[in-house]
Order: sequence, then C-alpha cells, then structure tokens
Amino acid sequence: MGESARPVYTARQFLKSQDRRHLLVQAAGQPSRAHLVNPILPRHAPPPGAHASSSSAWLAPIRWLSWLLLLCVAPPTLAQSYPVKPVRYIVPFPAAASPDIIARLLTERLGRIWGQQVVVDNRSGAGGTLGAAFAAKAPADGYTLFQCNIASSAIAESLYAKVPYNSARDFAAISRIGTTPNVLVVHPALPVRTVGAFIEYARANPGKLSYGTSAAGTSSQLSMELLKLNAKINVVHVAYKGAPQALTDTVGGQIPASVQTAPAVIPTIQSGRVRALAVTSAKRITQMPDVPTLNETALPGFEAQSWYGLCSSVGTPAPILDKVNVDLTTVLRMPEIQQRFGDLVVDPAPTSREEFAQFIRTETARWARVIREAGIPQQ
Repeated sequence: MGESARPVYTARQFLKSQDRRHLLVQAAGQPSRAHLVNPILPRHAPPPGAHASSSSAWLAPIRWLSWLLLLCVAPPTLAQSYPVKPVRYIVPFPAAASPDIIARLLTERLGRIWGQQVVVDNRSGAGGTLGAAFAAKAPADGYTLFQCNIASSAIAESLYAKVPYNSARDFAAISRIGTTPNVLVVHPALPVRTVGAFIEYARANPGKLSYGTSAAGTSSQLSMELLKLNAKINVVHVAYKGAPQALTDTVGGQIPASVQTAPAVIPTIQSGRVRALAVTSAKRITQMPDVPTLNETALPGFEAQSWYGLCSSVGTPAPILDKVNVDLTTVLRMPEIQQRFGDLVVDPAPTSREEFAQFIRTETARWARVIREAGIPQQ
C-alpha cells in the first residue's frame, strides 16, 4: 500500500492555515512552531510583548513575499502560449493572385516565429465578400485570421445591397499590411501626354471619353471616379469581367483609357503599348520613377490606393491580437519581405491595432461618399 494521501492546499489556503496556527499557539502562551512547517517564515517569534492580534500584521509582508515567489513561476500567459495549434489564414481571392502571393510570403514566416503551421485558405468570389463572410463567423480565438482589403472592408457595404457581415461590428483590426497604387494609362494614339492634358481633353469632349476597369466598385474604378469628381469631368466607365480584358481593349484601341493596378500594368507600360499618365499614390513608385503622381500634377492632395490588412473575429482576446500585431510587424520589416513586396509593387505599411481600425473607418466613409456622389448604383 502507498502512503496515505496528504491534503492538497492552494498557496492562499496554506498561508492562512499557518496564520491561524500561529494565533492559536500564541494564545496558549507557547512559542510559535509555524516556521517548522513553513520554511518561508522567520525562525523567531514576534517581538516580546506583542499581542496575538498583531500576528497577522507581522505576517502580512511574508505573505506578499510568498505571492511574489509564486508569480515568478506562474504558468505562461495566453499570448505567450499562442498558437498551440495550426492557424487558418483566409484570403478572399484566388490562388496565384497578388493577394495570395502576399499571404504566402507572410504565413511562411509567421509559421517560423510561432512554430506552428499557418495554412492559407483561398475563398474567393463576390469581390472578396465571400471570404469575409466566412471569416466573420469564425470562433473568436485567434485561430482564424482574415487578410482584409479595400474591397471587402471599405467598399462592399456601400456598393452591395446585401452584405452578410459588418466590418466594424464583426472584425477586430490587427494591422495594415501594405498599399499598392493604381495607374491611369491611355492608348498611345490619344493626343495627351500628361494628366493635366487629359483633364483638359475630357472637359472639351464631355461624355466622349471612356475608361475601363475590372468591375464596378473596384478600387480602380473608384480611383477614377474620385478623379472625375475632383476635376469635374465626364468620362464614361466601361466595366469588364476582369482587369486583363480592360487592358487588352486599351492596347487594341477599343477604349482610350484604363485604370489598372500597378503590378498588373507595369510590363505593358514598359513595352510602350500604353502610356502612363499618373499614379494614384501620394508619392512616385520606384518601379516607374518618371511617372508623376496626381497629387503633384493636377490634383494636389489626391491619393487613392488599394490596401491589404489583417483582421480577426471580434471578441478575439486582446493579448492574442497584440501578439499577432507585433509578430506581423516583425515579418514586414524583414529585408527579404521588403524586397519581395517591392517586386509586387506593394509598400509595407504596418500600423498599431488602433491606427488600423481608424484607417478602415476613414476609408469606409470616404468611399461611401464617392459611390454616392458618383451615382454608382448598388449591385
């Protein structure tokens, strides 16, 4: 037979029991033997003449010391132990697209930091809203991350009549990942070489110019609609099923102009098949240093870019959100990541959680105004 079981105490119960024992032996006029049971207690009794009622006060500092010692060996916190299993990383666009390439660069390195797999889950469709709707319903435990973007998190709720989620209500912002500009390009036969000349030409020919983009409500279209509102020009939008079709028709001369994302259009610009008039970012991009910004030419203050970020379900514990924010920022500052992002014409732009949440609110209000003032019908 084994030894008889001994009672198991918590630290608080053990210390209280020693306080009570000390009081009892003092009341009986006997010296305390508490130090024989609890090695933390000093090996001498209270000062001579001390009353039994003063024992608790005498022992209080010792109890605090015991608690401090216990804290030194406390178990790992929630953030320190996260993640303890694989993490799902939802991308609302198809494999091999720019957002997917970005996701795989990030998840591979986050997996190294965490010692866990971070699995990319492509759920594309409906302008990114299908993936967003799926992510919004995920458990709020930090094991489902969502690569949010301008389409799903700032445009969709104003563009579509029914969206099965609310970005502000259903998602917790973690950090912005990066931004990428759009580019206004024209067919070489169009008699304009600057955006200022394009605006003058459009004013002289209201409603006769047209431009193509990948679909209604994309950042490419809204960038042009913002330009039209600010410049007070009338240029007709032609929506295509995809950006490549719009670019092909611009190259072929079926439409005179197009707005494309920089990564998609740079090779065509460099081949001379289209002419770049301006980029929509606040500063020029290194891949096309000779192409000016709208901000520095015809429309001071103009900036309109696509962006990516990272979110999780609302209710995810703050320590986990903070850890993901710190680790994502670490990855985005790695030289090899910055080089690869440069190849994709994406500018790494990490933020704090609060900054990203405010950024999304500002973007949502901004594009809601553009959609309303441009008279873009809900889909």
